[in-house]
Amino acid sequence: MIEHRVRVHPSSDRLPRQEQLAWKLALTATSDAPQDPQSAAMAVNRVIDNAAVAAASLTRRPVAVARAQATAHGTPARGGASVFGSDARVSPEWAAWANGTAVRELDFHDTYLAADYSHPGDNIPPLLAVAQHTGRSGADLLRGITAAYEVHVALVKGICLHEHRIDHVAHLSAATACGLGAVLDLDTETVCQAVQQAVHTTTATRQSRKGEISSWKAFAPAFAGKAAIEAVDRAMRGEGSPSPVYEGEDGFLARMLNGPDSDYPVLLPEPGEPRRAILDTYTKEHSAEYQAQAVIDLARRMREKTGPLDKVTSVVLHTSHHTHQVIGSGANDPQKYDPSASRETLDHSIPYILAVALEDGIWHHERSYAPERAARPSTVALWRKIITVEDPAWTRRYHDPDPLRRAFGGRLVLTFEDGSVIEDELAVADAHPAGARPFDRTAYERKFRTLADNTVTAEEQDRFLRTAGRLGELSTGELGGLFPAVDTAAVARFDAGLPKGLF
Repeated sequence: MIEHRVRVHPSSDRLPRQEQLAWKLALTATSDAPQDPQSAAMAVNRVIDNAAVAAASLTRRPVAVARAQATAHGTPARGGASVFGSDARVSPEWAAWANGTAVRELDFHDTYLAADYSHPGDNIPPLLAVAQHTGRSGADLLRGITAAYEVHVALVKGICLHEHRIDHVAHLSAATACGLGAVLDLDTETVCQAVQQAVHTTTATRQSRKGEISSWKAFAPAFAGKAAIEAVDRAMRGEGSPSPVYEGEDGFLARMLNGPDSDYPVLLPEPGEPRRAILDTYTKEHSAEYQAQAVIDLARRMREKTGPLDKVTSVVLHTSHHTHQVIGSGANDPQKYDPSASRETLDHSIPYILAVALEDGIWHHERSYAPERAARPSTVALWRKIITVEDPAWTRRYHDPDPLRRAFGGRLVLTFEDGSVIEDELAVADAHPAGARPFDRTAYERKFRTLADNTVTAEEQDRFLRTAGRLGELSTGELGGLFPAVDTAAVARFDAGLPKGLF
């Protein structure tokens, strides 16, 4: 790996293109590199994972709205891409919009946490849409996926957006533009221009994940994917971009991040080095923000020791700065304690998640968030007793340079009326690569079958899994097989009840 220092430069420096971060990201995507077999296998896992969570979200309102917007645009003059839950073929940017929303809605697919946050699987819907639209092969798509993950992980490791309350989709759009460049075998200059356009147009604040969290949380990565496709289209037509978008004196670093003194390290592969960053990422066993995964597992384990929870006087989770500030009581969001809060808010509330996990000992992507579940009196009473506190030791473990030693959990302390205390800790989720039950292909397939059970027949589940397993061998025209067939008539009946918009 090569460490690149990314700093602000005045316009008078005329920073050469080859020294700009956007160029180096584009070069990572466009340079030849052997396909790593483990990375290829993990890419298959993530295609399966995305299809699983998309199948489970087809009749959720934000997904239906995005699908309705996409299909309203009709079949394009050539090519076109598939949409989860529909028989339509639409323009690839609209397919990316609909499918990206379906993948993200349940907050249930893969994650990578380092200096910043990310869901690298959000790259796959736009890459698949463009690959299908342009008649590319499975090998082309596979190359794009591993390139996008490589860029995405590098940016998340090196550049923190959260401390400046910038939403993490700014890194996503850059990675997607690079992945598209790899799928289409574009030249480095074209990809560089697309990266800069994408970053410039998808920089937004983190209010989408603060206070009253709305359905925009599901739409945000889909918007970034759509914007990246449009940026690539313009760049292919010879259009330029704000440059240098990262290093310019009025650019991303100077005005959005650490200002004129910005200095960020970004690690990228050497020329010809295999792309293995996808192996550093991990998926979710539970439908909740990633930093809640280990906490759910810990609560389930502790439930066996607690006895009646009505005797609990306080519950304190000692955890990292990020967990405390983003999904814990350190966020200072009263909505995180509100039984009438949206699902999007509750899946970013450690106090709520802990209360339900301690009471139920299980976690379900729908039942655990049902309004009647959130309003249960015993849950509300326990919920009000739960806080998080930042523990410097857990913050250090969160940022450990060794991925297998990095910790996203915490120490949970329950105090009872008689003064007795029960405590336990868990560093990573059971499904994490360093956890008690690391997810393997069998686990991904089981997750798919569980989530697709109500919408995809057993025979079609088998067919989809066979097709996904052959990802790198799929020929031109076979990429449509990566969309499990569902009862589209039932989906259409649900869609028919939605309010109409412009399209």
